[in-house]
Amino acid sequence: MSSPVPTEVELADAVTRAAKRIRRGTFHQLAPFGINPSQGRALEVLARGAQRGGQMIRLNQLAERLRIAPRSVTTVVDALEAAGLVARVQDPEDRRAILLRLTEAGEQTVDRIGQVRQQVAEEYFGSVGPEDRSALLRLLRSVNEAHDRAHPHHQHPHPHGHGHDHRQHGPADGPGTPAAD
Repeated sequence: MSSPVPTEVELADAVTRAAKRIRRGTFHQLAPFGINPSQGRALEVLARGAQRGGQMIRLNQLAERLRIAPRSVTTVVDALEAAGLVARVQDPEDRRAILLRLTEAGEQTVDRIGQVRQQVAEEYFGSVGPEDRSALLRLLRSVNEAHDRAHPHHQHPHPHGHGHDHRQHGPADGPGTPAAD
């Protein structure tokens, strides 16, 4: 007879299942718009910069915020630019550098992503009462903060450039994906 599964393992499995279901639901809802999770995260990072006074960022800064390798972010931005969602602009302070900005279509896409994320979250958590949702969020934030303090090295890009971030992530993180800012 096998021994019972420790509570921590069962909890980790439940969080993993929830994240996968939310991510799958979000990806399914975004697929008709031609947006994959990496592109959605990049758009949301750029949108947050725009909300902070129109700040544009460089490719390497976007890579840092997405926690992926610079070569990977180039592929993401190339696809977003080809779709008309992002534009590259010469940095007025350094003519060698290129800044990124959302186009009007990119801003509209960010709005759609937000709507999809809200819809998927409501569908997933709708049967849970507001007090339980608040308690769950408070607990997950507490666990994430404690983990970040104990394992600060997990907050940086994967050494092989795969952009793995081993932390749990919060609601402002993009379409079911790791924190971007």
